[in-house]
Amino acid sequence: MKNFGFIGMGNMAQAIAIGMIAGNKVAKENIYAYAPNQVKLTANAEKIGFVPCESPEELVSKVDVVVAACKPAQIEEVITGIGDRLEGKSLVSIAAGWNLDRYQEILGDKAKIQCIMPNTPAMVGEGVLMFETENTLENQDRKQLMDIMSCLGTVVEIPAALQPVGMAIAGCGPAYIDLVIESLGDAGVKYGLPRELAYKLASQMILGSAKLQLETGTHPGILKDNVCSPGGTTICGVDALEHGGLRKTFIDAVDAVMDKAK
Repeated sequence: MKNFGFIGMGNMAQAIAIGMIAGNKVAKENIYAYAPNQVKLTANAEKIGFVPCESPEELVSKVDVVVAACKPAQIEEVITGIGDRLEGKSLVSIAAGWNLDRYQEILGDKAKIQCIMPNTPAMVGEGVLMFETENTLENQDRKQLMDIMSCLGTVVEIPAALQPVGMAIAGCGPAYIDLVIESLGDAGVKYGLPRELAYKLASQMILGSAKLQLETGTHPGILKDNVCSPGGTTICGVDALEHGGLRKTFIDAVDAVMDKAK
């Protein structure tokens, strides 16, 4: 896997390309991209360093890995248009709602396929990249792809049947946590903190709490208890959150995403 071509160059595709280059996983001259807005594509190419292409057909002719990064509603039209050119190439999809079965309905065995669901923290190398276990890549190619993508964050494997709930948690979850950061920031401002400092305190607290859980493997309930002294201030805050239905609200959020995904 040497030459990568992105069909679609939105925020997530840019994050992946930037991460590959910054992590010295793929040289910038080996990354190609196509997007309908050629003016914007050229501007991003000058900023990031990838090679812009004028059509999907041109892109496919220059790469051995095609990354389907356009909007999910556009995938079928795009893939149908280049299907005959994908023979022997690897197709990596980051489009929500598309799995191996859907691609094979269009392509059959023309391409080697791997579906991935990344999330936006990949932009800063702290993402989650969920690789569907069902795929048709050669084992060596898959290992290499996972190594390349590891520069963007944590790589995990997940069955296609569980990808929707994985997306509901790791894919949509950054928006939920952004709301938490904003809310805590507002509370800080209410009591006199400058907004920038309030956001910094909230964001670093979440980053540190997450790292503590990941690195120790300690149950989050135990970590919560460790902060809650008997009769102390933190347990009062936890009590308020429980009265507000915080746990149920987060579960309801995942339920809403799963209902939408049906």
